[in-house]
Amino acid sequence: MSTAPRTEGRTEAGETPLVEVVDLKKHFPIKAGVIFDREIGRVRAVDGVSFSIRRGETLGLVGESGCGKSTLSRTIMRLLDPTAGKILFEGREIQDLRGRELTALRREMQIIFQDPYASLNPRKRVSQIVGEPLALHKVARGAELRKRVDELLELVGLSAKDANRFPHEFSGGQRQRIGIARALALRPKLIIADEPVSALDVSIQAQIINLLEDLQDEFNLTYLFVAHDLGVVRHIADRIAVMYLGKIVELGPSEEVCSRPVHPYTETLLSAVPIPDPRANANRKRQVLEGDVPSPANPPEACRFHTRCPYATEICSEVEPQLEEHRPRQEAACHHPLNVGAGKRTEGETTFESGAR
Repeated sequence: MSTAPRTEGRTEAGETPLVEVVDLKKHFPIKAGVIFDREIGRVRAVDGVSFSIRRGETLGLVGESGCGKSTLSRTIMRLLDPTAGKILFEGREIQDLRGRELTALRREMQIIFQDPYASLNPRKRVSQIVGEPLALHKVARGAELRKRVDELLELVGLSAKDANRFPHEFSGGQRQRIGIARALALRPKLIIADEPVSALDVSIQAQIINLLEDLQDEFNLTYLFVAHDLGVVRHIADRIAVMYLGKIVELGPSEEVCSRPVHPYTETLLSAVPIPDPRANANRKRQVLEGDVPSPANPPEACRFHTRCPYATEICSEVEPQLEEHRPRQEAACHHPLNVGAGKRTEGETTFESGAR
């Protein structure tokens, strides 16, 4: 897999985004009581997130475990109902869709789940798993459905002969290919990939990433690619959104975010990615965060990162920073942005190379 970053600009300027999220929130109530449940608090899994995804683009969504990435993905897919905010798909609000309208929307967006071992029904054959979306939406049946299933399996690098086998007969990488075939069955416009390679070996990760890129080029797919591995995200994404404790703290072009981060949290994530050069890796300065991620049920006031940030000052605990542009096309929510002004960091520019995969 090449380590060259993706280039931005698949969509013409001024075109309506395929997906637009506006101040999206998803809170889970915390209840207590034996006879009568009463709400005593809320887990703010997603708390005021806004971004857009252009047609044919790949937006990478990164952050620590528990920061709200998967909840955000499932809320956009309408697998979870949002608490507040708007979700627009091709300019149409979809957060309140129900019944047939929501079913019709499912044809336009699909999801690839993280765990290929748990996302496939062990009692069904591959032909049933891949063909189920086609049958449910009455796209094909009988011989035509079987033909479409065979084509999908071959498209993702499997054989038509595999259609009669069960999931337990496949390796992890092969199972994920089956999941990708299922997601492609209805020819969606948007695919949300929720950490699709995190459970796979590094060599298998490369195969799946290359497959996703090939499919995107062939079918003009749009991806929301969720991961915590910045090396993978840098390779496949046109832009990267960095998420911390339910909020997006930085958003910008992949190459810029990875080489010249604006938010201290992004800098910390990059410093944890190993460089495939022992000498450079040994001499590189690392940012080590103190403490654990605060609870999303009781996040810190103002800037949520200030309790762990090495650059925090008094204003960080008093005023919440807004996501705003600090460098061309690069936004961050920070009172003390890095790599701005004359274009040089006071602490030394971050260098990052994604490892061979």
